[in-house]
Formats: sequence, C-alpha cells, structure tokens
Amino acid sequence: MMNDATNNHSGVSLRVSRLRKSFNGEEVLRGIDFEVQPGEIFVIMGPSGSGKSVLLKHLIGLEAPDEGEILINGEAIQSPEIAGKYRMALVFQSGALLNSLTVGENVGLYLSEHRLKPPGEIKRVVEEKLEAVGLKDTADKMPNELSGGMKKRVAIARALVIEPQLILYDEPTSELDPLSAAVIGREIVKLKQRIHVTSLVVSHDRDLAFGIADRIAVINEGRILTIGTPEEVKQFNDPVLQKFLHADFQHESP
Repeated sequence: MMNDATNNHSGVSLRVSRLRKSFNGEEVLRGIDFEVQPGEIFVIMGPSGSGKSVLLKHLIGLEAPDEGEILINGEAIQSPEIAGKYRMALVFQSGALLNSLTVGENVGLYLSEHRLKPPGEIKRVVEEKLEAVGLKDTADKMPNELSGGMKKRVAIARALVIEPQLILYDEPTSELDPLSAAVIGREIVKLKQRIHVTSLVVSHDRDLAFGIADRIAVINEGRILTIGTPEEVKQFNDPVLQKFLHADFQHESP
C-alpha cells in the first residue's frame, strides 16, 4: 500500500511553446506548441522520424532549443532556479536495468547511491513501489529472470521511487507482445488514478495511445498536426494522419 505522502502529491503542468530545433541546417522541430494539464495522460504519437525523440530529449534537458521554451508549472526548465524544485522521472525505452543488480537493487539504486535513506527504509520503499506495479515478491530476482513486460514495470517502479510529479515514457510498449503492452498501458492508467502524476507518453503504438490517453498530440515532420481526445484525433481529416492510423500489412493495389 502506498503511504499518505505518495497519495497526496500531485502532478504538474507542462507547457511547450514555439519550440524549434535544427541540426546541420535541417529543422527537426518546427514550432512545437502544446500544454499538458496536471494529472493528465498526454500521448505524443507519430511515425518514425517525425521528431518525437528529439522533442523528448528537450523535455529531459539533453537538448536545448534554438527557439521557444518549456515550462513546468509556468516556470522555464532552463532557469537555474528551477533545478531540483520539481520531481521528474523518465522510463527508458529499453528499461535500462542493470543486469548485475537484483530487481530490488535496481529500483532502490537512486536512494542507495545518494544515501537518502537507511537500508531498512530503502527496502520498504522498494517493496512498496514493486507492489504498486504488480510485482510483489520480485525484489530478489535478477533482471534476466523477468519477461520484457516485467522489466518495463520494474523500470516504472524505479521511476516511482522519487515520488515523481511528472513521468516521461519513451516508447513504453516497444518490443512487447500485445498482452504485455496492454499490461503496461493499464499500469500507466493506474498510476494516474493512485498518485495523480502527470504522464507524458511518447509512442508510435496506436493501440496504447487510444487506449490510455486523455489527449493525444500527433506530430509529423516536426510539427503538431492536431491535438485532441482520442475520438477527436480519430475524426481529424488529414491524409497523413489517416494513413498512419490505418496502416497495415496489406499490399497496395497496383
């Protein structure tokens, strides 16, 4: 069971305004604008090469924009004054677990490395976060004993250790079978319901996006095509979007 402090903390707002980025003279982000409300599940969806990964790198501070700004609760993340003020976590596409450590050691790594809590308290927190993602009694297992979907859930548990107000998910269902992907989607929704965290999901997984999102932003060639509820996005009449939404393995007619 989660403690009261976890239950009471709330998500933050995120605003991206007029974001532009070029590499070697090629503009990759072309004036990106969107806003995520506190506690919302906001999915950024689009085909490969659309600018999703570059946008995510800006959100976590690995890239600086040529123009525009990123605001958390109305404060620019580039500002030195904001450092450490808000708790943000990233769930990597690969899971990024350390194979030499147990599941519990992976989840509690941040706390132990920074000596933020005594060992007994770290153990309690780790067990709590693993239970929160449906992985009770797995702390002593090694990552190679887990399925791909379980590894992703361990990565989510590790993100929860810092009591995040914003979680960024990078392609959370990549390389997973449909059943495992559905489990990850349900975990993202449950976290919203339990701790009211703001969730931004970057994905090309159409089933995930339409299954969990409060709103979806569709990006293509560095621009936002549309933003809306899943139903609004499905009805948006744009040939690029409709081709992406209805792509399948059928051969085109000659």
